[in-house]
Amino acid sequence: MHLADKKLEPIWDKVRHEVRLERDDALALFETDDLLGVGRMADHAKTRREGDRVYFVINRHITPTNLCVLSCSFCGFARKPGQAGAYEHTIEDMVAMVKDETREVHIVGGHHPDWPFEYYERMIEAIHQAHPDVQIKAFTAAEIDYFWRRWKIEPREALTRLKAAGLRSMPGGGAEIFSARLAKLLKYTGKADPERWCEIHGIAHSLGIKTNATMLYGHVERLDERVDHMVRLREQQDRSGGFVTFVPLAYQEAATRLVPRQTPPADSLRTIAIGRLMLDNFAHVEAYWVTLGEETASVALHFGADDVNGTLEDERIQHLSGAKTPAGVAREQLFRMIRDAGKIPVERDALYNVVKVWN
Repeated sequence: MHLADKKLEPIWDKVRHEVRLERDDALALFETDDLLGVGRMADHAKTRREGDRVYFVINRHITPTNLCVLSCSFCGFARKPGQAGAYEHTIEDMVAMVKDETREVHIVGGHHPDWPFEYYERMIEAIHQAHPDVQIKAFTAAEIDYFWRRWKIEPREALTRLKAAGLRSMPGGGAEIFSARLAKLLKYTGKADPERWCEIHGIAHSLGIKTNATMLYGHVERLDERVDHMVRLREQQDRSGGFVTFVPLAYQEAATRLVPRQTPPADSLRTIAIGRLMLDNFAHVEAYWVTLGEETASVALHFGADDVNGTLEDERIQHLSGAKTPAGVAREQLFRMIRDAGKIPVERDALYNVVKVWN
């Protein structure tokens, strides 16, 4: 492999010999001008795992409410009671949203001020009973922590009850950036801190509930904070082993304007690539097309990503924050993203069981 930056050669030696990278290695990858070299290393690591296979899922987003007790500075989604654009779905509404052929229902919403825990329990149970073949991925660690803060339902009890109702996995949201500085600056100190977020995912893993992990980047975080976030995720995975996918989320600037414009595609490609190289104990790294755009997501499949998420019907959180991508795409558009990169589309379910390989 030709590397324009010779300082990357020791890192490449580690990558090709499957030696774990250190924090300083990740910082060097963020700081180098050799973006293509970083991408080639990540593509090598991805190809060693998956060859040319890239995953997608036929999924449906359900966002039960955007009413939220928090006031996070980066969020353009949440509303207060009585505020324009606030909404609440009934359980009947949510059951009716799930259509035939859906493999995964992804449920994430605001921290509602009044809904009791039993409402969420009934929500999962109703969707599961009406659609028993659909895998339900629901509630971030921040929401599970809120059930304890609001209703004193301990995370282990909450997750045990939700699993009994039909929960199969958890999304990775609510992580933001694991930084006390940013938590104070961006006013998300009222939600699960890094230790609590990791603790809740560890509890889920001990109960046999697989989870994802996210990182919100491209706002006012520092590069070393991105690296520290990845290292903490890797350490938690070493302990509990239940993370499936790392999902870097590009901050959408339109609603809250923490920065004047979205981080450029080159930064997203670099972040995805470093995620693949640093998170050696994660099976998958996602190019989340909603925040990246279809073109950048396709290019990211040469920068270590092996998943593009899915059809994402009625995704609201990123779109209310300013995402300019379509609110949902058809299977054929996912094919185009994947095949434009010269990769093979693999349809999966929420737990990465292969449904069909589309050669």
